[in-house]
Formats: sequence, C-alpha cells, structure tokens
Amino acid sequence: MRSIQIITESIQFQTDGSNHIIDITPEIGQLLTESELTEGNVLISAIGSTTGITSLEYEPGLVKRDVAEMFDLIAPYSKNYRHNLTWGDDNGAAHLRSALIGTSMTIPFVDGGLILGTWQQIVFMDFDTRPRTRKVVVQFMGQ
Repeated sequence: MRSIQIITESIQFQTDGSNHIIDITPEIGQLLTESELTEGNVLISAIGSTTGITSLEYEPGLVKRDVAEMFDLIAPYSKNYRHNLTWGDDNGAAHLRSALIGTSMTIPFVDGGLILGTWQQIVFMDFDTRPRTRKVVVQFMGQ
C-alpha cells in the first residue's frame, strides 16, 4: 500500500480587477505533472475575500459578457453597499460576488490527469475594483 502525499504549491499573477477571469487550468495541470502524483484530489484555493474559483467554459462570450452581465444583475458595482460606507471603499459588490462563487474547489485526478469535462476549465475570478497581485494555493493529496 502506498502512502498518501500532500504537496502544496502556489501560483501568482496580476489581474485587472472588475470581473477579470483567468483560465488557470494549464498551470494546475503543470503542477500536477511536476508532483508526479497519479491519483487523488487537488484543492484550488484563492487567497482574498474578493476572489472566486469555479469552473466554466472559457470562451469569449461567456467570459467577457455573460458572466459580467449576470453579476451586474445580482450584485452591481454601482449600488451603495453598507460595506462601502463602513470602510470608505467601493468594493462591496466584489465581496458579495466572491461569497456567491466561493474561493475554492476540489477536482479529482486519475492517471496523472485532471478529471474535467471537454469544455470545462478551472478559472480564477477577480471581483475587486482595481488591479491586484493575486495568489492561488494549489494543494494535491494523493499517491
């Protein structure tokens, strides 16, 4: 019987804010290859309360228009949120959007490959109102 290993890595990148969506599937796949693990789960966790991690089909219409329009209906940036009044900032909508999406997800892997649908990518979302340096922790548990 082989023992379970835990390997923790991270990726860091610049974002534009305001619904910037980045496909991080290639980076996760590369880290999985480098880990030499063949079977288990990977936890992908964004650091920050104005971020999101989810999966979607990473194509221009959905990424650039549809997702932004959906969030503008649910949590528009233009609303005067109590959070903004409390802290004197303008990112109350970003915190709500993050709460809806969540900041982490777990994906299984088998035979050294992520188990994803044909059109399914892992994406990072930055909902804050300004460009930021962002970090995502990637933790593999497997053998």
